Amino acid sequence: MPENYRNDNITSTSAIDMLMKFGDVESAERIFRSIKAKNIITYGAMAKGYVANEMFEKALDLFEQIHLSLTNVIYAIVFNACAKLCNDRAMK
Repeated sequence: MPENYRNDNITSTSAIDMLMKFGDVESAERIFRSIKAKNIITYGAMAKGYVANEMFEKALDLFEQIHLSLTNVIYAIVFNACAKLCNDRAMK
C-alpha cells in the first residue's frame, strides 16, 4: 500500500476487509499492525476477517486486546467466534 494511504484509517480498514475476503490474512495483519491509531471499526474488520477465515482463536485474542468502547457489532462478531469454537475459553 502506498505510504500516503497508510495513515488513513478508512483506506487501511477497507484494505483489511478486502484482503480478509480473499483469504490473505498475513497481508491484512501486516496492515493492521502498521495502523498507529486503531479505531473500533478497524478492530471489527480484523475480527470479522478472522471469523470468516475460521481463525476463531485469533478473533478472541484480538477481542481481548481492544481497549475501546465496544459496540454491538463487535459483540456479535465475538459471539459468532465463540459459537464456532465451543471450547472452555469460548464459554468464559
